[in-house]
Amino acid sequence: MPIDRPMALAACAALLAQLADPTTGLAQEAARRVCDSLETTISGTAQCVRPGDTFKECADCPEMIVLPAGEFQMGSPEDEAGRSRIEGPVHRVRIDYTLALGVYEVTFAEWDACVADGGCRHKPRDPGWGRGRRPVINVSWDDATTQYIPWLSQKTGQTYRLLSEAEWEYAARAGTATAFATGRTMSSRDANFDGTSTYDGGEKGEYRKRTLEVGSFAANAFGLHDMHGNVWEWVQDCYFESYDGAPADGTAAPEAPGCQRVMRGGSWIDSPRVLRSAARGYVPPNTRFIYRGFRVVRKL
Repeated sequence: MPIDRPMALAACAALLAQLADPTTGLAQEAARRVCDSLETTISGTAQCVRPGDTFKECADCPEMIVLPAGEFQMGSPEDEAGRSRIEGPVHRVRIDYTLALGVYEVTFAEWDACVADGGCRHKPRDPGWGRGRRPVINVSWDDATTQYIPWLSQKTGQTYRLLSEAEWEYAARAGTATAFATGRTMSSRDANFDGTSTYDGGEKGEYRKRTLEVGSFAANAFGLHDMHGNVWEWVQDCYFESYDGAPADGTAAPEAPGCQRVMRGGSWIDSPRVLRSAARGYVPPNTRFIYRGFRVVRKL
């Protein structure tokens, strides 16, 4: 029977607390057995982690947060305003493993550290908005998967990658079933997008016409920032025009020669309809634009 990871992690924490009490005896060995099945190596040290915990594996590495396992309905129902046919059919996906996701989109500072260390050859330009904690832009799917992610994996000794499309939507929804993690509609106070456009009766707001520093808006229930807006995020998957036969276990769609790659989340330039949790985009993997970036994930 597969481990119920959230329950086991809670048990691990409770048992670890008993280790300080010399009268617990066999509880010490029990705690070690539970943690052995759930611990991961972070910065070279074995640690027992639980959902909501955050960590960084080096000074220039992305900050990561642990997500709970779970399941959700992927795609948009036919009555969702602004939906596209490529967002269906709705199907249940089970994420029965523990993930650590980037709390934020990968930043210019993190990419520039890769360049400085010799891991990244491409030096993406910024349009004069600044670098630092703004999300890196003008990077292609190819750049992310052949330069930054291999460098990060080698630097940490762990396997980093792009999220699958299913993992991305699970993370963006954060337990919700509405069009956005914020509910039925979204305000420009919640995310960075073209606030002069509205969605399903929402209010008009600000159009900032550029990226903002990551974390400028409140996190969703999983502790993730900017899943809606700021920059589109490359995911691992090849694009297919429907979810017929799509994996139900959180893995990426099958590889196909010469396929276009999926992007998720919308950007600063888009209307709120494009920021919906189920909305999808797709372009060739070698293209670079000022509204595309990415986020990383690690399986624990």
